[in-house]
Amino acid sequence: MLWLALHFPLLPLEALPWRRSPSAVVARGRIWVCDRAAAAAGVVAGQKLSTALGLQPGLAVGERDPVLECKALESLACWAGRFTPTVSLAPPAGLLLEIGGCLRLFGGAAAIVDAVNAGCAEQAYSVAWAAAPTPLGARWLAQAGTRALHPTPAAMQTALAGLACSVPDWPPEAVARLAACGLQRLGDLAQVPAAGLRRRIGNGPVDDLLRARGELADPQLPFVFPERFACDLELPARVEHAEALAFAGQRLFAALAGWLQVRQQLVRACSLHLTHDDGSASVLPLRLAEASADEARLLRLLREHLGRLQLAAPVAALRLVADDTCARPGASIALFAQPSAGEGAAACLERLRARLGEDAVRTLAWQPDHRPECATRMAEPAADSAAFPPSTASDAGSRPFWLLDTPQPLAERAGGPHWHGPLQLLTRGERLESGWWDGGEAGAAGDVRRDYFVARNPQGQWAWIFRDAQGWFLHGLFA
Repeated sequence: MLWLALHFPLLPLEALPWRRSPSAVVARGRIWVCDRAAAAAGVVAGQKLSTALGLQPGLAVGERDPVLECKALESLACWAGRFTPTVSLAPPAGLLLEIGGCLRLFGGAAAIVDAVNAGCAEQAYSVAWAAAPTPLGARWLAQAGTRALHPTPAAMQTALAGLACSVPDWPPEAVARLAACGLQRLGDLAQVPAAGLRRRIGNGPVDDLLRARGELADPQLPFVFPERFACDLELPARVEHAEALAFAGQRLFAALAGWLQVRQQLVRACSLHLTHDDGSASVLPLRLAEASADEARLLRLLREHLGRLQLAAPVAALRLVADDTCARPGASIALFAQPSAGEGAAACLERLRARLGEDAVRTLAWQPDHRPECATRMAEPAADSAAFPPSTASDAGSRPFWLLDTPQPLAERAGGPHWHGPLQLLTRGERLESGWWDGGEAGAAGDVRRDYFVARNPQGQWAWIFRDAQGWFLHGLFA
């Protein structure tokens, strides 16, 4: 097994809705964590708030909120599902990803680490990482900021031996006793008899050391991905322009994409619930032309909708809900290069509907009627078996894709029809008649008796014409 540990040192700060610099989070009147700008001024964890304000008078301070930290960590766990289905929470600010079974899928551990770092940067999270064969060993190495792969037990144990005894979350009294004995590194503890070490610092730290080294079993409680996706996000400031919500919603869609990957689902429709600062709420529905799990495609669709959205009031919080999902179909890896996902006709339809409105984009579909005027209908722009296929004149007796709104009368000369010259009939007549049931009401064709032909004029144009009791008419053109 190979565990990738992610440690988010600034999670208490980055989980808060506001973003300012320099800034810090306090708990019980003392600095809990601070950003780099505050640290550069001398602010450190454990410092009194009054001392920190003396060092940095412009310091923005927020109270620690464990509930927001927990929500942020769970959202990150959903996002991490795109890399592996085996994710465990490591409170208060860590995740554990078992990536040993996913190496071939991504092309190696280094590729997974690069993708994880890129994803954290896109969501504006600071992260330290390490990979090792044991979960606790990887976690300690990540907290120490090693940022290295230790794929073998020997390499991991060598790296652990160099860590300070203050890295594990052991009681301060135990660390102080070790320091009094001159034991500064975890590697020093291996030289001390286990029985004496247990008497000095207790069983807990010694058992932790054995788990980290792989000498004691360390099962992890897996994160349970929710059955239905719904994720909240408080905004750092009241947003008055809809376009600004695209960046704020990026964390939500990253979590949705990871959740879809783990659940092997695709989303057909989701909704972004907006909570306004006056207490009101509104909903922005997002419908896809075809089910997808592509985060970039979802974000493009969101931006198209936000470009047309007029906010009734400033927005204070967002909630993303997956309203309609379906099972992801199985597929084999393609032998040859394939076009980029999310750039086909369905994605184009989504963008057109987002820009022009839901009712402004329609497609043609068949309906059971032999009369050409009644054989098609307007339908939702979703790919299905009823889609109207284009035809060409090379198919004898086929109907053209383009029908005239009203059949155009044709001149008759020497007993034959003319359209930009004499027309040559290429097919035998196709008799279409009847339709008495609608009586020609509401634009229906009514009762017809026609003989249809595929014809061609001297310029090479192919036409669909018919003859009835009134003469010859042009009804359609072939591509």
